[in-house]
Formats: sequence, structure tokens, C-alpha cells
Amino acid sequence: MRCPKCEDKNHQNRDGYTGSGSQRYRCRICGARYTPQRKQQGYDQDVRHRAIRMYMDGLSFRQIGRQLGISHATVMNWVKAHVDQLEEAPMPDKVDTVEMDELYTFIGDKKTGSTS
Repeated sequence: MRCPKCEDKNHQNRDGYTGSGSQRYRCRICGARYTPQRKQQGYDQDVRHRAIRMYMDGLSFRQIGRQLGISHATVMNWVKAHVDQLEEAPMPDKVDTVEMDELYTFIGDKKTGSTS
């Protein structure tokens, strides 16, 4: 091991582990603490693509998070970033045919009065 600060390689001691489990070292000459080989942070692109595909298939953020073992907020951030990268789809000028489901809604209030 070589200290990144003073370049000394003879006076290096182990100094515990990082939160991710990497070995830490401390230089006895300058007192610098360092990790020689850092672990990669974050998730693989494969996990991100699976989460986005699951969202497009209709699963909720929380369901995706439970199945992949990650936070639902992380899934939301990935989907938002993916949407921001998409190009704007051209909109048609005129719509000829509209297909609608059988849905009945009230606009305003019902016309029935109090029965008491």
C-alpha cells in the first residue's frame, strides 16, 4: 500500500472498514486515512432497466421496490430520469376516432334533495 498523500509505502496500518466493507488504511507518517480499492456504488444498469420495464408493465413503485429489494423512492427517481431522456412524441393535429370506456360521472351536484 502507498499513501496517496505523502507517497510513503513502509508505514501503513490497517484502520478498520468502511460502511460498505472495504478495508481502510492509515499512514503513520502523515495520518491520512484512505481506501486503496473502492467498491462501486449504486445499482447495475440491468436492475435499473428491469425496474423501468416493470413500471411500464403496470406495477407500482412500491411493488417494484419489494420485488427487487430496493427503495421505492429509488425506483421513482429512475423512472423520472428515464422519462426526462425520452424524446417528445409528435402529437396528431386532428383526432378522427376516440374509443371510450363505459364511465358515468356527475359534473356538479346530484339533483336529489335531503330525505330527512
